This record gives sequence, C-alpha cells and structure tokens, in this order.
Amino acid sequence: MTTITKLISLHARALDLGTSVMGRVTPGDLDRPTPCTGWDLRTLLGHIIGQNHGFAEAVEAPDAPLSAYAHRVPEAQAVAADWKASADRVAQAFAAATPGKPVLLVEISDEIRFPAETAIGFHLLDTVVHTWDVATSLEEVFHPGDELAHAVLIGARQVPAGPARERPGASFAPVLPSGGTDPWQEALALLGRRP
Repeated sequence: MTTITKLISLHARALDLGTSVMGRVTPGDLDRPTPCTGWDLRTLLGHIIGQNHGFAEAVEAPDAPLSAYAHRVPEAQAVAADWKASADRVAQAFAAATPGKPVLLVEISDEIRFPAETAIGFHLLDTVVHTWDVATSLEEVFHPGDELAHAVLIGARQVPAGPARERPGASFAPVLPSGGTDPWQEALALLGRRP
C-alpha cells in the first residue's frame, strides 16, 4: 500500500518534471496544436494551471467551487512563472494535508469526498499525462521514468471507460488499443492518448 508520504514524494517528482517541460515553452509555441482535441498549447496550459489551483483550493478549503478550477491562461512571457506558482501552491497544499482528510473534488463528484491520498493520486496522474501533452506539442519525446509510469498506470486502470469519454470536454478520450508491454505506453492508451 502506498503511503501519503510516498505519494507526496512521487507527486513532487511529477511536478518537477512538469516544471522542466513548461520551462521550455516559448511565446512562439503557444499556438501549437496539442493531443487534446480542439486545444492549442495556450489553452492547455491555462487548463493545467487552473487544475493546480483548483486541487490546491479543494485541499485547503472544505468546499472549493467549480470556479476554483477555471482556466488561468498565462501571459506569453510568464508561462514558466505561472506554472511554478501553481505547482508550488498545490504541492504545499498536499504536503500539509492530514492523511485520510476528506476532499471534495467537484470536477469529479459534487457529492463524494475522497481521502487526501486519492486526491493526490488523481492530480499526479493529471500532472504526468498533461506534461506528456505539452512535451508532445513541443515535439519532444517524454517518459516520466518507471516509478511514475507505474503509478500513472495504476490510476489509468481505474478511470471509467464508456460513452462519457466521447462527450465534448471529456477529461480523457476513449481507450485506445495498446500492443506493447511498456507501462507508460499502456497508461497513455488507457487514457485515450496515442503514444
């Protein structure tokens, strides 16, 4: 069983990888297409930064509203700084969370409260996969390393499949076939990303 301390350590590593990739985004990259249908890199970054703030507020406050997750599109010259500020905030929120603390994540459910450990796992998956999205948009090859790949695969296997994934704005596209044995490739395919 993964402890909250281990999850926080893995999550910090995921954020560090994100910081490295986001730091390579230039103003000229913001109009690039991304693996997220209909989103350019500017929109994707606004989503990722908004998610960081939303998860942080969900942990810090008892009832963070849906608006806490709103896109926060960075200024062209401030991508790295805006990302880092949001990453630091969510890292600090998770580090201060009491194990087992119930967290309301209204983007997932407006009724169920998840243990803090589960919220960290959700955000870890989101962070690593979106870092891949950004790297892919930059035409870079991205692999998070074996330990993070396994952690994401465990989470990806628990993400529900079905018609909800075909709706506009769905978090993940329908599952794609994966013929390989690499955990990272399998995780991407399970989340509707084409490796």
